[in-house]
Amino acid sequence: MTTFDDREKAFENKYAHDEEMRFRAQARRDRLLGLWAAGLMGLEGDAAADYARSIVVEDLKEAGDDDVYRKVKADMEAKNLSTDGLRAKMEELLIEAKVQVMGEVE
Repeated sequence: MTTFDDREKAFENKYAHDEEMRFRAQARRDRLLGLWAAGLMGLEGDAAADYARSIVVEDLKEAGDDDVYRKVKADMEAKNLSTDGLRAKMEELLIEAKVQVMGEVE
């Protein structure tokens, strides 16, 4: 194998690793968001965990964050809860999720 082939393989491996970490961070963010929203909606225990799982599944339906945002927003509005700052909370939790996932990898 040539040096070029080695470098190409290394870049492919790094890309695959980075994509896996991004996916894991997104899923963790969705779970954290689901638990946060469940708490606001008065869900506890298994009901909160089930709701958090439903948020993770929702994110698999389409690319991007809009599907998750729409679901959580609709669920919160159904409970007459304010959705102000929901996008900011999603960003905050994504940062937290990245830190958690990176801590697990090391």
